[in-house]
Amino acid sequence: MIRTVTEVGRMTGGALSDCIFCQIATSSTSTTLLHSDDKVVAFRDINPSAFRHYLVIPKQHIPTVKNLQRSSDDFSLASFLIVSHMLDVGKSLLHRDAPQSKHYRFGFHQPPFNSVDHLHLHCFALPYTPSWRFMKYLSLGPLGGFIEVEKLLERINPQIIYPSSM
Repeated sequence: MIRTVTEVGRMTGGALSDCIFCQIATSSTSTTLLHSDDKVVAFRDINPSAFRHYLVIPKQHIPTVKNLQRSSDDFSLASFLIVSHMLDVGKSLLHRDAPQSKHYRFGFHQPPFNSVDHLHLHCFALPYTPSWRFMKYLSLGPLGGFIEVEKLLERINPQIIYPSSM
């Protein structure tokens, strides 16, 4: 289920949710934001695994990639657009802050391997530091693991059906 940060707050008796990313999205923490707009915020990972390691999160509370499904409805289009926007923001930040990097990587952990139940895009300017950290970001095929953002976008790409002109 997808909820706005305000709805999550109401569900918890008016207080902010226990979701740390919802708190960051509403500027209720001391986290320094690298980017903020009406849809997403971005900030540095507190335990970086690469030369640059940023997280981009939607302001809307979306628990995990499992909550993004391919279909022909408006929700699917909205999911596709938010993930695309998250990627655009991540690329822009890394190109600005690590232009000398030759390799960038963008993706999501899939349950049960995600650490926070709030959708978050990992944005890396490589190399990994230390180098063994790459193991945290491997795809495990049908078992889940890490999914590259392009593969997720393919998976959730809305199937837009246009009415025939007959």
